[in-house]
Amino acid sequence: MPKPNKHRGSRLDDLLREEGLYEEVQIVALKRAVSEAIAERMAEAKLSKVEMARRMRTSRSQLDRVLDPECTTVQLDTLIRAASAVGREIRITLE
Repeated sequence: MPKPNKHRGSRLDDLLREEGLYEEVQIVALKRAVSEAIAERMAEAKLSKVEMARRMRTSRSQLDRVLDPECTTVQLDTLIRAASAVGREIRITLE
């Protein structure tokens, strides 16, 4: 008889917590969502990276980090400026 899977029927969040990966996965998922949303808004507004960086008052390389879903070390104030540059805002809630 096969050995039962101890994770069968459990939630993904529970598995990730058990493995010590929950926070990292959450960080990457959140950054990916923010990056994609900003890129979509830029495309809708037909904003070039040069113009977007100008609106954010930052460098193009910093904007590239904002748009890179794998780069999770972007500071919150930079993300807020990026959202503002495309007419949006970032809201954070603690649950």
